[in-house]
Amino acid sequence: MNVADLTLDEWRELYVAAEEFRNLEPWTWMSDADLFAVQDPRSREVGYCCVLGALEEVFALCVYRGAEGLAGYGEMQSWETDAHIEDLPFTQKCLMASFEDRERLHKEDRDIIKKLGLKFRGRDSWPLFRSHLPGYFPWFVTRDEALFLTAALRQATDVATRFNENDELLTPPEEDLVFARIPAAEGKVETWRDDWVRPEPFDREKPEFPPVDTQRLDRILRNSSRSPTAWEVHFFFFPAPVREGGRPFFPMMLLVMDHEKGVGLDTWLVPSWEFFAVCRGRFLDFLERVQALPSRILVCRQETASMLEPIAAALRIKIRLVKTLRQTRAFRDAMASRF
Repeated sequence: MNVADLTLDEWRELYVAAEEFRNLEPWTWMSDADLFAVQDPRSREVGYCCVLGALEEVFALCVYRGAEGLAGYGEMQSWETDAHIEDLPFTQKCLMASFEDRERLHKEDRDIIKKLGLKFRGRDSWPLFRSHLPGYFPWFVTRDEALFLTAALRQATDVATRFNENDELLTPPEEDLVFARIPAAEGKVETWRDDWVRPEPFDREKPEFPPVDTQRLDRILRNSSRSPTAWEVHFFFFPAPVREGGRPFFPMMLLVMDHEKGVGLDTWLVPSWEFFAVCRGRFLDFLERVQALPSRILVCRQETASMLEPIAAALRIKIRLVKTLRQTRAFRDAMASRF
């Protein structure tokens, strides 16, 4: 890991802000639904903050960055479909200051604490600062992220204290407004004011798939036998990170399962930023190898259906969108217990 190039004074300010927030224990009166915003004094990016700890499982301040981060927060709050629940932690854009047992810290974290001469004792008391980006392993914060997190922790302490005294503090005067702490213009003495912000809309880009090779489809149709079986096809984030020189990332996995027998027919991994460009070709590779076509394919994500539709239409295979893939569920449970 590469630790941010902060001065010891900047590190100390971050740890002091975290300790003050931890000592307040705001999770005893706030939940993750009590959303408020803090604007970064340097970049002017808005971070949408929530306090974790009401369930006594994770104690933290989470700062969801910008419109994309807020969209991820909304998805985590709603958990609309089983198809996406397990992938949500891999798609967040946020900064987190959490409070952990000492064993959860890396050597680099402990070295900084030692240099600062700080001491923390007991469970859930050691500050841990991490950056979360979609598709990537949680990583050390950069200098800019650390400075933003310092400001967010300070303002979260202020907001939580006032919310404890007035539980109407975060109630918006209009729908879709979020209570915010806004810094003075850069270059002036750091002062903060209350305001209300209306989050910018965010639409996730729909995946773009390459066109299908029609000649290849004709060849597969001629060379394959047809079966009454059904397949389950699903793609998701592989739960173990991979590192290829830079920041570790979570690759995407495509899985093909026999729906009746529960047998894995094919699986492969690819970096998430390459997945949609190659997934159709990889699926055609699989069809050429097995030389067999099912009567139907079961999927639980619209993106999977969109990827397969032109292939299935040409090969006269039905696609059915279902809520849960039984065999895929069992495969992922077994994989989760291993990793």
